[in-house]
Amino acid sequence: MRIKKGDTVVVISGKDKGKKGKVLQVLPKKDRVIVEGVNMITKHQKPNQQAMQQGGIVNQEGPIHVSNVMFWDKKADQGVRVGYKFLDNGEKVRISKKTKEVID
Repeated sequence: MRIKKGDTVVVISGKDKGKKGKVLQVLPKKDRVIVEGVNMITKHQKPNQQAMQQGGIVNQEGPIHVSNVMFWDKKADQGVRVGYKFLDNGEKVRISKKTKEVID
């Protein structure tokens, strides 16, 4: 997958089109990512002694397919495609297809 945890992405299709957020989790087996503030769902939570003392309705982010998000390049100030490049020392790095610069 070309999107990693911690990347800033923009949603390019669906009900949250145009929203930007940070990737909280990547689910490579299902080709999905969980983005902060995108695809909010309501979950009915039972009372729990370990994690959550009180039950109720909780809002949380749902997974979104990786094809519906695009890496957000701050320098280009838009969503860009991500490619790979091998450096002289043999290291494989991600690059922005628009600016041809290395992505951290």
